[in-house]
Amino acid sequence: MGELLTFALTVFVGFFAVMNPLTKTPVFMSLTQGVSVEKQHRVARKAGIAAFIILVCFILLGKYIFFLFGLTIPSFKITGGVILFWVGFEMLQSKRSSIPNPREVNFDESISISPLAIPIISGPGAIITGMNFMADADWIRTLIVVAMAALICYLNFLACWWSDIIMRFIGENIMVAIHKLMGMVLAILGCNMILDGIDVFMENGLLGITLAS
Repeated sequence: MGELLTFALTVFVGFFAVMNPLTKTPVFMSLTQGVSVEKQHRVARKAGIAAFIILVCFILLGKYIFFLFGLTIPSFKITGGVILFWVGFEMLQSKRSSIPNPREVNFDESISISPLAIPIISGPGAIITGMNFMADADWIRTLIVVAMAALICYLNFLACWWSDIIMRFIGENIMVAIHKLMGMVLAILGCNMILDGIDVFMENGLLGITLAS
């Protein structure tokens, strides 16, 4: 039992390190600024559920998904990095992301899937972390990994759900500053993800195919 508790704690810490809910709140606030609280809550709920489904699918079927579609870890990281960089770049220009634009009258709630669920919440780092924990895992450890994934996705959901409360204490001027700061952070994260994908490719070649085989 003690070994399983240690494993559960290790999995939780691993997921928390790459999916830190505290870093998602200002990003969520920036992407949904000007949207009604009701829609923010709906987007937060959809993003949390979608992130969990995506993460669990890759946890349980990641190797087969990579093999079926011929995906590689480097290309996965680079694609996620490009998406994050583009969203961050538009935020730096004081725009709402066109993936989609929250200032439109008809707010497109698909923002809950991309970029929120993936790659912001369940990004390449989280997916690869989950797949690594599944290496040689029995059914009990598999359940633990899925449970920890559910817990961390729920914490991310709560962080987004309460963002409107945080907004009341921040104010518009600080929100503008946070919006640009998060744009810079997302752009940098995107660049880091791209460089990491290139680095993995240069060092290990088509690592994704190796993992999938």
